Amino acid sequence: MPVESQTDTDGAVPLPRRREQDLARLATFTVDSEGRLTSWSATATEMFGPEAAEVTGRHVCDVLMTGPGQRELMSRALAEAAGGRVHTATLAGGSMGEGRFAIRCEPLAALSGGALVIVQRIQPRPAPGWLSDATARIGRSLDLEETASEVADAAVPEFADMTIIYAVERLLAAGELTETRSEGAAVRRLAARMPGQPGLAAAKRAHLGEVLVLGPGTPGSRAMNTATPVLFDRVDSETAQRLARQHGSAQKSDRYTSYLAMPLIARGAIVGCAIFGREQASPAFNSGDIAVAAELASRAAVCIDNARLYDRERRTAQALQQGLLPGQPEVPDGLEVAHRYVPVGDSVVGGDWHDIVPLPGGRAALIVGDAMGHGPEAAAVMVQLRTAAHTLADLGLPPGQVLSRLDRMATGIAAAPFATCIYAVIDPRGSCEIAQAGHLPPALVLPGGEPVMPDLPPGLPLGLGAESFHSTQISLPPGAALALYTDGLVESRIRTLDAGLTALRDALASALAQPHAELDEACETITEKLRQHGEDDITLVIARIRQ
Repeated sequence: MPVESQTDTDGAVPLPRRREQDLARLATFTVDSEGRLTSWSATATEMFGPEAAEVTGRHVCDVLMTGPGQRELMSRALAEAAGGRVHTATLAGGSMGEGRFAIRCEPLAALSGGALVIVQRIQPRPAPGWLSDATARIGRSLDLEETASEVADAAVPEFADMTIIYAVERLLAAGELTETRSEGAAVRRLAARMPGQPGLAAAKRAHLGEVLVLGPGTPGSRAMNTATPVLFDRVDSETAQRLARQHGSAQKSDRYTSYLAMPLIARGAIVGCAIFGREQASPAFNSGDIAVAAELASRAAVCIDNARLYDRERRTAQALQQGLLPGQPEVPDGLEVAHRYVPVGDSVVGGDWHDIVPLPGGRAALIVGDAMGHGPEAAAVMVQLRTAAHTLADLGLPPGQVLSRLDRMATGIAAAPFATCIYAVIDPRGSCEIAQAGHLPPALVLPGGEPVMPDLPPGLPLGLGAESFHSTQISLPPGAALALYTDGLVESRIRTLDAGLTALRDALASALAQPHAELDEACETITEKLRQHGEDDITLVIARIRQ
């Protein structure tokens, strides 16, 4: 490595000094509360040149941090250290030499408000591999806010000193993805990162989730309207006022002197924008930075839009499922009912359904059904069958007639898979009339006895054109419990149906061993115990005659 000679002032033997520094090493020094250097390490001499004797006692901004804005940056860092907080930043220029440097100021109680300063030279923007590493980290989650946070984390501090990610509000609220653009844009703030602030602190200050309008002519609005990057050196008055309201006097908009607004474009449409900012101590954005930001924005836009689509579909499915599941049904005084539904895997809606319908005379109809398969196709069939079953139950028809009418309806559903169903009318005074359409038998738990599966006519599944379904009367004395369920609870590829039914009887016997065991807790316990082998949607309904 080339060296140059230097002669001490007292005429000593010249000492070699490295012209190129070891970029992996850290330079450290300490300053008092006023910013005067109190120590200076050998690695600081290697990196920056002066010896400890030359700089000790002098202000750090007279020796090292002499670039534009660096004195103000050091004042902020010392104020943070005085408050017991760590401050980090990136800077370049001044007497530090070429390149960019990452600094970290840590409070040092021994210096009565001073700080330990750690400096490391970082490679020019973008560092080799930085962009590919950053884009690989984006999109690991399909959560919208988390994806936006990954983008912000990738950008700060490697690319910018501040980043804010916005999404077009109409996409989030209505799912409208078009190429139509207009002056001004309503956006939702999804993520923000700022110097020295972890994600949670930045989120609090940035009011994440807030919907705001980027007015006509503002850089963010222009970037989205023209689908091109916008470089600017100061924020508009509206944004400056918003920053002042959010951050107070301690966080001024003039802290940043170079900005870049990048449109986020996915599938040819604008989905949002990213605002990057650099402090006065950092180099201004240039054309090379725009190319880097374009790659980052391209990856970010696709991942944010994927998360948006997933969020929309999930919310739609959740709304559908919640609308179909019984809320707080009116249960007769002499009866207790609890239920549990668990969709398979990541599905939110599937082919299982259940319902509880109050009937005249203090009775109640319990219905459990299962359209073959799971996901949207099975859910479409389930919706129609559940609605029809509820309507037929309200008419007070016997179980066999309800299933016959459901069967005729199922045969008329275009391309519908078959479905199974069990329908029970329970009278809390001690009886139950029940009928099945290809469904698994109920489990009956009598007081002081072992659970049994009553021998009932199985019937054909709905949609196969069965002419009739036979009903059976079952006696339900006080304390007796009846469990209705779908096959996802008891059957899987690694467990036979017989083994699953045995496991269900054992779980019922354990969960309902006590006469006054909580039914909600019993449903939860049984479902969790048996679902470990489940590969399908699971539904469990337990009804018990009060003692």
